[in-house]
Amino acid sequence: MLPFVPSLAQADETIVDWTRNRVQEGLVKPLSKLERSSFSRGRPEPHERRVRVLQMMPSRDKKDRAFMAYAIDVRYGNEWQQNDLVGCAYRGSGNLYVKLGDEYRPAGFLLGKDAEPVPDACVPAAPPSA
Repeated sequence: MLPFVPSLAQADETIVDWTRNRVQEGLVKPLSKLERSSFSRGRPEPHERRVRVLQMMPSRDKKDRAFMAYAIDVRYGNEWQQNDLVGCAYRGSGNLYVKLGDEYRPAGFLLGKDAEPVPDACVPAAPPSA
């Protein structure tokens, strides 16, 4: 998990704006910094990344915690590749998760931290039965 640092943003910040800013500060910027500072034979650093928030209102998981889904697109040259990373941001804690295969892990995993998959993270709760 990435630590949550409370935002000094204005009170009228929407949940969509909060999510975009949280992913930008908590994942996109640290990833760019990490890629610039390390030599790798892996794929090159993208020219640009953009965060897209995939919903207007939060979903709730089985524990009734609100989260917002996001995607990070990358640009190499003139072409954008959508959904390079997908995940969710939890509003209450600020925790970020990324989807790897069929599982969600804390986003710190991409920054070199040891992190196991988190069951039920980013999974909407079933609607109540009638």
